[in-house]
Amino acid sequence: MGTPLDDREEQAAAVLDRLYEEYPDSTISLNFADRLELLVAVVLSAQCTDERVNEVTEDLFEKYRSPEDYAAADEEKLAEDIYGITFHNNKAGYLKSIGETLVEEHDGEVPDTMSDLTDLSGVGRKTANVVLQHGHDVVEGIVVDTHVQRIARRLGLADEERPEKIEQELMELVPESDWQQFTHLFISHGRAVCTARNPDCEECVLEDVCPSSKLDSDVDLASGEAWG
Repeated sequence: MGTPLDDREEQAAAVLDRLYEEYPDSTISLNFADRLELLVAVVLSAQCTDERVNEVTEDLFEKYRSPEDYAAADEEKLAEDIYGITFHNNKAGYLKSIGETLVEEHDGEVPDTMSDLTDLSGVGRKTANVVLQHGHDVVEGIVVDTHVQRIARRLGLADEERPEKIEQELMELVPESDWQQFTHLFISHGRAVCTARNPDCEECVLEDVCPSSKLDSDVDLASGEAWG
């Protein structure tokens, strides 16, 4: 029986408590050794699986070790080096531009503010949040990827559709101390149980408080459409 708690803050707290217990080791799944590698990996991960990104960056990070390397790269060759990544041609352009900007405006360092990061090619608020959190230990918001977007709506924690709006909703509900881990927990749950097309509601630790549960609801609140 999926019945959410009356108060959204209580709903968010209950969800977090259960997910912390279910996924105690949840963390970022991208491989990186420094801030530049983190930035590059997150840019590449847009609409691409972390697993695939990790496969590609294993060799990429051996070849491109500094912003200067990306700035000096031949864009077509760089695109070949990240072939297999979604939109690899566009992202090669982003990486070259990022390298140029880091060299010309930031002394070769990855900046530590939201505004400077989002000024970089291919970097939106979600990417910037990841870099700030895991590269600089600065938590300014909640990273809203597709898993967070989907599950937050399914659980009745968010009504908005756009990630930026959902982030604002969640930041009002979730204690700031949980903002970083919130994303990792939702990603873990989204991969393991609450998948996009066929969530395993019978095995879900949140089923009894989920208004989208297939066991007693006709509608997936993430999409607003009837369950298939």
